[in-house]
Amino acid sequence: MRASSRLGRFGTCAARAALAVTFALGLLVARCPAEAQPTAKVPRIGVLLLGTPDSDPVLPFFRAGLRDLGYVEGKNVVLDFRYAEGNPDRLPGLARDLASSKPDVFFAFGGDVAPYARAATSTLPIVAVVSVDPVQSGLVATLARPGGNLTGVTFVSSDLAAKRLQILKEMAPRVARVGILWNPDHIDPEYRETQAAGRALGVEIHSLEVRAPGDFDRAFRTATGARVDAIIVVSSRLMSLNRQAITELASRHHVPLVGGWGGWPQVGALFSYGPDLGVIVRHAATHVDKVLKGARPSDIPVEQPTKFELIVNLKTAKAYGVT
Repeated sequence: MRASSRLGRFGTCAARAALAVTFALGLLVARCPAEAQPTAKVPRIGVLLLGTPDSDPVLPFFRAGLRDLGYVEGKNVVLDFRYAEGNPDRLPGLARDLASSKPDVFFAFGGDVAPYARAATSTLPIVAVVSVDPVQSGLVATLARPGGNLTGVTFVSSDLAAKRLQILKEMAPRVARVGILWNPDHIDPEYRETQAAGRALGVEIHSLEVRAPGDFDRAFRTATGARVDAIIVVSSRLMSLNRQAITELASRHHVPLVGGWGGWPQVGALFSYGPDLGVIVRHAATHVDKVLKGARPSDIPVEQPTKFELIVNLKTAKAYGVT
C-alpha cells in the first residue's frame, strides 16, 4: 500500500514535470518565429568628397536634407565616406574603393568629383551635385532623361550669366568693358553666354582665364591692362576656395567684383546673383530618397535651380558710387 502510494506520487510528479517541459517548449516555440525575423536592412550611402567630412562646407546641408526626409544617421541610414583631403589625384582610387563596397547609393559632390564616381561604376546608382553643365561634361545624356546610372542637381541655369551682366549694367550704366574670371577646365556655358549677353548690351567682354591659384595675379594684371570696369567671377571650386584672395585683388586693383553662387558679397564683392547653395544641396537628398525607394537614376531628371538670390554689399556699392 505504501509502495503504490509512492508510485502514485511519482506519477503525479512526472506528469507535472512533463507538463512543465511542454509549457516551456511551447513558450520557446512561440518566441522562436519572432526572434528569427530578420532585422530591416539599414541603407548605406557612399559619399565621395574632395575635402574631408569635417571641413566640407556643403555636407551639413546634405545631412539636413536627409533629416528632413526622416533619415537619422546611425539609426536608419549610414554615411560611408571616402575623402581625398584636398588631393584630387586620390579621387580615382577612392571612387573605385567606394564602388567595390557596393553602397545602396553613391553620392558625389562637385563637377570635379562626379566624373570619378561615374568612371568607377556603371551599375551603382549615383546622385551628384555639380556646378558644371552635366550634359556638356558628358555626365548625362539629357537633363530630363539622364539615361545612365547618374542623376542629381546642378547649379547651372541657362539665363544666369546674362542676368548678372544685365544687373551690373543696370547698377552701373557706364560699364563698357567687363572681365570674366573663369576656369576653362570647369565645363559650363557661362563664359559663352556672357559673351552673347555682352554683344546684346553693348559691353566688351574680356577673358581672364585661371586654372590654378597662381594664375590670379596675372589675370588681374591683364584686367588692369584692358581697363575693365568690372569683373564677373564664374563660380567653381577653384574660385570658391580662393574667394578671399580674389576679392582682395579686386580691391587692390580698384575694380568692382560680381559673383555667382556662394558668399561673395560677404567678403567684399559688389553683388552676387545665383542659387542658394544650401537649398540646392539639401534638395539633392530627395534624389537619394527616390533611389533608396526603388527609382532608377535614368528616370529621375537632373534638376536646375529655379530660385535665385540677389545679394548686394551696400558698403562696396557706396565705395564705387553705385546707387
